[in-house]
Amino acid sequence: MNYYIIAGEASGDLHASNLMKELKVLDANAHFRCWGGDLMKAQGAELVKHYKELAFMGFTEVLMNLRTILNNIDICKKDILQHKPDVLILVDYPGFNLRIAEFAKAYNIKVFYYISPQIWAWKQSRVHKIKRVVDKMFVILPFEKEFYKRFDMDVDFVGHPLLDAVSNYASQSNTLSATSNKPIIALLPGSRKQEIATMLPLMLAMKKQYIDYQFIIAGAPSQTKEYYQTFIADADVKIVFNETYQLLQKAEAALVTSGTATLETALFNVPEVVCYKGGAISYAIAKQLVKVKYISLVNLIMDKEIVTELIQNELNETNLKTELDKLLNPFPRNIMLNNYVELRAKLGGAGASKKAAALMVKYLAE
Repeated sequence: MNYYIIAGEASGDLHASNLMKELKVLDANAHFRCWGGDLMKAQGAELVKHYKELAFMGFTEVLMNLRTILNNIDICKKDILQHKPDVLILVDYPGFNLRIAEFAKAYNIKVFYYISPQIWAWKQSRVHKIKRVVDKMFVILPFEKEFYKRFDMDVDFVGHPLLDAVSNYASQSNTLSATSNKPIIALLPGSRKQEIATMLPLMLAMKKQYIDYQFIIAGAPSQTKEYYQTFIADADVKIVFNETYQLLQKAEAALVTSGTATLETALFNVPEVVCYKGGAISYAIAKQLVKVKYISLVNLIMDKEIVTELIQNELNETNLKTELDKLLNPFPRNIMLNNYVELRAKLGGAGASKKAAALMVKYLAE
């Protein structure tokens, strides 16, 4: 079977590579042509373009690179027609992938979508396009099945691939560089310059309150060490790059900017405070557009607040200290850890890639 897979980000490269690994087990004649990254290439894919050439984030960056984006879409369409895959597998990355899905559907190429775009949060109208151009959707969040059902679309819930990524990692022997003997408070201030500049100074302000702890920053690969150092007045604060999982494995507590990192932190059993602060105008617009009760994946999945979310004006030093105190106190800490057990169960257990691959092979055989 000829598979054409498109992943436009680092997380997509990880999850797509694990899916490919499982597809190869079930399909001895599997051949992959991909847009993705090094992990997909390592699974034997012919890599057309690396995701680093595709990742444009934010309204301004997209506008500035519009010609490149449109050119990439054109290259992708021509490449698909030239190689005539049996199935197109799209991994998240909706801005690009939904255009390609529509194109493939017009040429009667089967379209599978693994990891749904977060249309339940905003741009819900996209569901009508998905229904029209996607043959099978494989979702990773339990509430997504119910969401699609509201639009008469039956999708497959396969569980969250992060469970496997974290479980595989936790079973290995890993060491963390740059540590002392003090217990660790992990700081995950996000990956974009603007959010780091907003979040990191507030997170670092906690250091003077917790002198018996060491504070370690999880550096984003997209930023330089020098950029982080502009915010660090205390030489004791360390930054680690490409060691986020090592850091979470050792951390006592974490301050985390809203995003996938909130779920990763929970899956490593690290009590956390979720932090978010944006520009006043951007936040006001987002409040009108976003249709969810919570900003962290952890609370969205549980449908209740099990980790505290400090948003906008609530994100200040006083509240941050109050919540961090709770995380280091055995009673509230244990309540959160017990809730994490329930979270894992809701995520459907291990084996997301295996379940998705088995369903894909089954549907292709029908």
